[in-house]
Amino acid sequence: MEIPTHMKAWMYYEYGSFTDVLKFDEAKTTSVPQVKDDQVLIKVVAAALNPIDAKRMTGFFEPTDSPLPVGAQVKQLKVGDEVYGNINEEPLRDTKQFGSLAEYTAVEEKLLALRPKNLSFPEVAGLPLAIETAYQGLERCGPLHGKSVLVLGGAGGVGSLVIQLAKHVFGASRVAATSSSGKLEFLKSLGVDLAIDYTKESLEDLPEKFDVVFDGIGQSNKAVKAMKEGGNVVGIIVEVTPPAYRMIVTSDGSVLEKLNPFLESGKVKPIVDSKGPFPFSQVAEAFTYLKTGRATGKVVIYPIP
Repeated sequence: MEIPTHMKAWMYYEYGSFTDVLKFDEAKTTSVPQVKDDQVLIKVVAAALNPIDAKRMTGFFEPTDSPLPVGAQVKQLKVGDEVYGNINEEPLRDTKQFGSLAEYTAVEEKLLALRPKNLSFPEVAGLPLAIETAYQGLERCGPLHGKSVLVLGGAGGVGSLVIQLAKHVFGASRVAATSSSGKLEFLKSLGVDLAIDYTKESLEDLPEKFDVVFDGIGQSNKAVKAMKEGGNVVGIIVEVTPPAYRMIVTSDGSVLEKLNPFLESGKVKPIVDSKGPFPFSQVAEAFTYLKTGRATGKVVIYPIP
């Protein structure tokens, strides 16, 4: 296919609220990125929003933001392959200037995996960062056969996948999760053994303690009180309270390849919030919705453009 020199993209050139700094370059003045020897050029079809994206836009990670790596010497993938992945190997460091809210982006081959054919583009777009976070967090807790897992924020993009991976990939014997009253049935549909309404039950007062507590909402100070002695608390939000530890995800295409059979078999299912997908023209509206914290699963932009 012929590659254009310029593209439509959502861009920001200064830090601030997305309502102020995020601009849509519909006139195609943004250059299509060049690729390095280990990168491929991706024609973006769908992209997911993450809370970290809004934080980065405000300048929260300014000290570690870096300019775009540009350039291609690829061994496994070929032109026309449909792929998915988290484009930043270390999302909190060395981030690319060009993300996926554009028609094209450049990505290292090692961060990508072939798209599971049974999943739609919006479903696939919502997976990489969330499922890698879920997998790597659980992996650090060791074998889970015969163990119990509590997921805080089980209806979220990461939490909904932690539930499924804990049961179907890591073999946990019992999985519990928290949510608001209206999402308890959704948790049960994911296969939880115990759905906990956090508006009515306190973590500190739960009669049951758990081998692993996966904190996806930033309440590690409470999460440690729901942990069995000698257990693990995994936190993914900024600061954690010891003995909890903070898990920092690393993008890795081999993790996606390892999980593809579970996705293709339907044992693990991506969840796209029912208000989406949002069209490419409504990225700002999608960020506004994400900020409410009410999304179930992932907030996705599709189609692009």
